[in-house]
Amino acid sequence: MAANAAGIMGLESFTAALEWQARHAEENGAPATARVIRALAGVRASDTATGRRMANWTGLTLKDAMPLRIAGGLHHLVLTGADTRLAQVYSGEITDQAVVNALVLDLVHRFDARLRKWLDGPPQTNEAGRAASIMAGLLWLAQRVRAPRFDVFEIGASAGVNTMIDRYFFRFGDTDAGPEDSPMRIVPEWRGAAPPPPPAGFAIASVKGCDIAPINLADPEAALRLKAFVWPDAVERMARIDAAMALAARQPPDLVAADAGDFAADMLARPRQPGTARVMFHSIMWQYMPAATQSRITVAMEAAGAAATPAMPIGWIALETDPSTFRHELRVRLWDGAARHGEEYLLAHAHPHGAWVEWLAV
Repeated sequence: MAANAAGIMGLESFTAALEWQARHAEENGAPATARVIRALAGVRASDTATGRRMANWTGLTLKDAMPLRIAGGLHHLVLTGADTRLAQVYSGEITDQAVVNALVLDLVHRFDARLRKWLDGPPQTNEAGRAASIMAGLLWLAQRVRAPRFDVFEIGASAGVNTMIDRYFFRFGDTDAGPEDSPMRIVPEWRGAAPPPPPAGFAIASVKGCDIAPINLADPEAALRLKAFVWPDAVERMARIDAAMALAARQPPDLVAADAGDFAADMLARPRQPGTARVMFHSIMWQYMPAATQSRITVAMEAAGAAATPAMPIGWIALETDPSTFRHELRVRLWDGAARHGEEYLLAHAHPHGAWVEWLAV
């Protein structure tokens, strides 16, 4: 469904990768975060444990999201009150790059051991805005299956923010979906023809997620770590993570710790009810999985799809990055035993954090 990371994701030059990541932040409404990212060049050259580890990084800087790991740690200092000086950068009060460089370097010297640990694993942003594309994909499928009732499962769910998709309100142009009283209101700029409204009987009957190392949103420390990876000057994103945390406090998402390949195989093997479509979805996570796991999931989905019928269809919704263009694409496959069985459709391009969706489908 999605290729291995290549092209821009394969940047090996730290300088090129750092600048690409900074520009990406700027282009997506986070200029202060971009300044912090650019300041990491000085950290890498410093005589600190964090800098030495960055200098000796053995993976691909951009694919591993190495700059965003440290950016999350720096934001965490502000959120915990350990050191709030960067708040003036995030708010836009300090914009001079040289001043930001000096401040970030000082923070790394002061909190070297603490920040070095943020390099241990990739960021888990778990952006709720991406659920806009996933829900649009479900609405597209709902027009094409016999009964628009879905058993949904998510791989690479992180904290399960998008596993709560059935509890969110969406507005796509003139199309509304989800509970109107939800504190999570996802209203992206909708470009192109809006998908049709939900058909009669549309329902998400169940939704379950997995992650190899799930984050418990009910744990204040874990939730704060997740929030640290959100770019602080992206105000709407910060509001969405707060809304997700509030919903999880009422009822945690149905989330398990599992390998994505094992989980997908288990979900596909479960007994099914006629009149219900089983759909797997994921967002901005495929590139991080080993090729063997990608292949295993693809084989499992296609095998389940081969046995699908109009009464019990199988769907696959993916919001992932095109490795050659770095555009975020919504692609969907449907197996239902009918014509074009299992064919892949490019339905939309989307903003990486859900600010807009460019609908391509008819």
